[in-house]
Amino acid sequence: MDLVTLVEKQREYFERGITANIGYRKMALKRLENALKIWENKIYEALLKDLGKPRQETYMCELGLTLSEISYVKKHMKAWNKKKRVLTPLAQFISHSYTVRNPYGVVLIMSPWNYPLLLTLEPLIGAIAAGNCCILKPSAYSPATSAVIAEMIGKTFPREYIAVVEGGREENSELLEQKFDYIFFTGGVNVGKLVMKKAAENLTPVTLELGGKSPCIVDDTANIKIAAKRIVFGKFLNSGQTCVAPDYVLVCKSVKEKLVSEIISCIQSQYGDNPLADGEYVNIINEKHFLRVKALIDDELVVYGGGTDRERLRIEPTVMTGVTPECAVMQEEIFGPLLPVIEVDNVEEARDFVRNRPSPLALYLFTSDKRTKKMFLQNVSYGGGCINDTIIHLATSRMGFGGVGNSGMGSYHGKKSFETFSHEKSIVDKAVWLDLPMRYRPYKEFNEKLIRFFLK
Repeated sequence: MDLVTLVEKQREYFERGITANIGYRKMALKRLENALKIWENKIYEALLKDLGKPRQETYMCELGLTLSEISYVKKHMKAWNKKKRVLTPLAQFISHSYTVRNPYGVVLIMSPWNYPLLLTLEPLIGAIAAGNCCILKPSAYSPATSAVIAEMIGKTFPREYIAVVEGGREENSELLEQKFDYIFFTGGVNVGKLVMKKAAENLTPVTLELGGKSPCIVDDTANIKIAAKRIVFGKFLNSGQTCVAPDYVLVCKSVKEKLVSEIISCIQSQYGDNPLADGEYVNIINEKHFLRVKALIDDELVVYGGGTDRERLRIEPTVMTGVTPECAVMQEEIFGPLLPVIEVDNVEEARDFVRNRPSPLALYLFTSDKRTKKMFLQNVSYGGGCINDTIIHLATSRMGFGGVGNSGMGSYHGKKSFETFSHEKSIVDKAVWLDLPMRYRPYKEFNEKLIRFFLK
């Protein structure tokens, strides 16, 4: 089935009203949940093949989070879908006001390769719950996982309801030529701009989940041991190939040496003396990205790591100090296991460093000072983040996740996903047995007095 026909078939399916039924949506989520359990071992095999992800990490960061999201959305979606009463202004007497949420229709979800299962299916959960038909476009860079998703979805849902389109740039381009009712894209800034440009031609609303250089700030009041352990976890998880990984560290001069020493100790504790030989160490997705990340390593600045294995596409957890804003590693999102450390005199300098750059997707602050917490919450623009931890803010269905400015627009997870994939209609249901004359022509002084009374 060609893409034009596929979109037409999905639109016909949507217009039949099948997905409007909340019971149908809930059953679809149950089917997806059951499919994930049936295909669990194939998912492990695919992610091991694409990224070298060990079973435990795959469940913790991909499959488990997806199942948790399904469970949460199933439990709450009926309440989210109910008509919501709101107060009616006196000027609209006598009537009652309410909002209702309706699905957009046929939506496109384009996902990346770094968490290929999670970042494909979590948006899908919201699209299903809201009542849409959906086309999924997983990344060509993770072909094994994309193939498993395609086969699993194909055997679970009719293609006119949910379909997977595999392929690369050609398929992406052809999809973006189609008229969708909503587009949800996760990936890099440059492709995100293209998606938004193509969507604008049809005035199609979009959510863009992008990335950027997410900073980690450590001040002189922080618990350094805990900070080091949690920075190492967040930075080197998935070999740094996480959109919300701490991209670089800004640390106060007085605690820099202690922090670097603890980070090195934590790397050794978590990854051993030879991570390149570790059977559970995640590889870089492909040679292109391996060479890109490797080129960012400045041997003169490396204080730990720096080793590489081109055959296995592996790069050691690497710490670099003496880094300046002009260094190559600070010119782009790293998306790999390199941790630049930049020394600052105080937290105000760190704040200004972040504010003078594009808004990041995440920010991590390690401090015990209430004033510092308030300063970064109120005076710095970023998508979201953690205080005294890293990356865990995205692992909940009870808060939205998304970027701001250069790091994206819109958010999802839990209720936010339902709202993202549905349109809120505002309705005033007016009585007909009483009709106040003040709004009708011809206008009189009496009318103006009444209008002023009702609208004050």
